[in-house]
Amino acid sequence: MKDPRVTSWAEVLVDYSTRVKKGDVVLISAGGFEALPLVKEIYRLCLARGAKYVEYDFSVPEIGRHFYNSASKEQLAYFPRHKLDFMKQVTVYIAIGAADNSMVMAKANQAAMISYAKVTRPIVDQRVKHTRWVITRYPTHGGAQEARMSLEEYEDYVLDACCIDWRAESKKQEKLKKLMDRADKVRIRASDTDLSFSIKGLPGIKCDGRFNIPDGEVFTAPVKDSVEGYITYNCPTIYQGKEFNNIRLEFSRGRIVKAEAGSMSDDLNRILDTDAGARYVGEFAIGVNPGIRRPMRNILFDEKIFGSIHFTPGQCYDECDNGNRSAVHWDMVKLLEGDGEIWFDDLLIQKDGRFVHKNLLELNPDGEPC
Repeated sequence: MKDPRVTSWAEVLVDYSTRVKKGDVVLISAGGFEALPLVKEIYRLCLARGAKYVEYDFSVPEIGRHFYNSASKEQLAYFPRHKLDFMKQVTVYIAIGAADNSMVMAKANQAAMISYAKVTRPIVDQRVKHTRWVITRYPTHGGAQEARMSLEEYEDYVLDACCIDWRAESKKQEKLKKLMDRADKVRIRASDTDLSFSIKGLPGIKCDGRFNIPDGEVFTAPVKDSVEGYITYNCPTIYQGKEFNNIRLEFSRGRIVKAEAGSMSDDLNRILDTDAGARYVGEFAIGVNPGIRRPMRNILFDEKIFGSIHFTPGQCYDECDNGNRSAVHWDMVKLLEGDGEIWFDDLLIQKDGRFVHKNLLELNPDGEPC
């Protein structure tokens, strides 16, 4: 039986996030066959909205793992120009992650993954810069296990976080954006965290359902060489198929000068040594999705946790360009609920994961005051 919520989800992606219209060329890219019900609804709606061509593809993470472990230097260096040529024709890109095992890449050849990411970066850049794109995640048994839920509970959680009134959320986020636009200095204080940096001249950007579903953050970027202090992240993060916990970074003049993650410290530093930009920060964001309240080991959700920040080593976004360039963009999340403060200059914006500034109280779940 078709779940009517999947149709509502597809309508958010097609009508709100990417605004599919007559004449569009649409690419629907699914990572895992379990996403088929959503792919079918998106495909149907794109045709109904007048897209002149709709292509869909399914990738299998296990095959990708074999590529990284088996490919020769020549194979890793081959640039699939046909993919770039097609991406130049694409106007709408909708990606759906549906991998049933987030650890499928845990023992894949990390050096090969980094190398191939650099080779194929022009395709990603074309997609990000020249299409109306959105990314979502389809609930799978593996995702449910990582979230410590049954599949039914996880499906309800995902759909509740995705199918909300994004236009109303956008209006709420506008007030946080305006405060961010006016700020110079930011300070984050919490357990084993005392971080300061400037965001002067860098705009606040609302994430209100246009590029990610679920969405729910307002981000900017630090002035590249302004970051000072240290931060310990208390949310699990999975990068290149490996889980990292309790990452601790120390900064001087914007650069990560010390990075630790227990037994994963060598892996952490290897990623941060991918290129010069990987040790600088490209994004600072505040999570505001009222329906996402705890880590799920899925960054598309975890970076939106209400009462969290993420402070991201690597590539900045074009919308908020602080000059940092890298093949890495690693969203690392710090939960502030019950422990933490965010200051914009001399204004206390958030305390213990709740907004306290009078202009931002409606962002708290259900508009609750602090």
